[in-house]
Amino acid sequence: MVFSGLTFLLLFLPTLLILYFLSRGLKWRNGVLVVFSLVFYAWGEPVMVLLLIGTTLFNYLVARLMDRATRPGAKKLLLVLGVAGSLAGLVYFKYAGFFLSTLASLFHFRLAFDAPRLPIGISFYTFQILTYTVDVYRGKVGVQRSFWRLLLYVSCFPQLIAGPIVQYADVAAALDERSTSFDDFIDGMSRFLLGLGKKVLLANTCGSFLLAALPEGAAPRSIAGAWLSAFLYSLQLYYDFSAYSDMAIGLGRVLGFTYKENFLYPYFSASPTDFWRRWHVSLGSFFREYVYIPLGGSRRGKARRMLNLLIVWALTGLWHGAAWNFVLWGLFWFLLLVVDKDLSSLWEKVPKLFRWLFTLLAAVVGWTIFYYTDMTALWTHIRALFGGGLPWLDGGTVSALRQYALFLPLACIAAAPIAPKLRLAARRRPILSFLATAFAVAVGLLSVLFLVQQSYNPFIYFRF
Repeated sequence: MVFSGLTFLLLFLPTLLILYFLSRGLKWRNGVLVVFSLVFYAWGEPVMVLLLIGTTLFNYLVARLMDRATRPGAKKLLLVLGVAGSLAGLVYFKYAGFFLSTLASLFHFRLAFDAPRLPIGISFYTFQILTYTVDVYRGKVGVQRSFWRLLLYVSCFPQLIAGPIVQYADVAAALDERSTSFDDFIDGMSRFLLGLGKKVLLANTCGSFLLAALPEGAAPRSIAGAWLSAFLYSLQLYYDFSAYSDMAIGLGRVLGFTYKENFLYPYFSASPTDFWRRWHVSLGSFFREYVYIPLGGSRRGKARRMLNLLIVWALTGLWHGAAWNFVLWGLFWFLLLVVDKDLSSLWEKVPKLFRWLFTLLAAVVGWTIFYYTDMTALWTHIRALFGGGLPWLDGGTVSALRQYALFLPLACIAAAPIAPKLRLAARRRPILSFLATAFAVAVGLLSVLFLVQQSYNPFIYFRF
């Protein structure tokens, strides 16, 4: 089940909200939310929901034992057990086929192994439960004595299958006590409806535009076509994923949870470092707090800092998918970030316009690497971006630009940091606040009409 599906919008969400707000007391509301969250996941993964429950139970027991342990060595052993046990499912389902096929290719032997189907959202909920277990070991949070509240944290449907990655420390208090005001409900639903519009009206249209400019399986026929298709995929990916985060944050607020922002208008960054402070913020925070800093961060000299960054970015690439293009994508950003860090004093002297253009073009090239799992197709597109013996323009690209001439500038403007300023202005004047809410409702209704009429409604991040 997805947020942009009619079953969710017209059946699941209204039923949930009615039962949730009719329930008296947090215990009953938590119960309703757990049941509906498990149904939400089981709708697409009727068997794999048991893996989610089992992973939660395993970490619940490990943390309880850790809380009772008196010797540091025993606590550390339990931590290693908890982390290894949590990652075991992720490694098996997501990476076993990739690792074994790579070994088979390197050592030239035949391997009969059918890679298992990847459970939806396993990358997200595995990282979430790890923040709980690790933070209990660190003493950052207290142990959760209720299994059902821990299961609510892991399975809560707004952020279950596509993030943002919510650290346990950020919602621990809300599991025990929370409320929803009228303003929370209105603002949360408005955020959800605007996110729905971003997904249906912008991301889906970018996808259709991309298919018109570069039909699936085809190679770019011109330099302009190569750049246009790469740029459109960059926009589609941003709108697709950030829309899901917007909808999750909005629904979280409706239900009494506060989730941190996950996208901060990354295509208006002034450096590669700035870009990764703005793109998928929750993933960057996870790797910084649970991998980079424990490895030593930048405290042990330049060589160790580079090694730590290399490990983080190799893992970041692999987190997105078990294929070599994701590894290359991670290394691509590793090199950019190292150069950016080492030349920061010189970089800051470059006019901001050129720094922005460089960062934007670097992101677009990076997403091209991200797009192709076929190395031959990837190389063909990269060559096309930088010439590759192709003409500047082709008829297919011109036709696609004419068809979507009005949409392209709108899609570019919508990626700019204009909405925060409008929200701030709306809070200061009641009439503007009313108009903002009315606009969100209109966007939501228009999105539903589009969903009724169109069949193209992919969700890119399901593959990760």
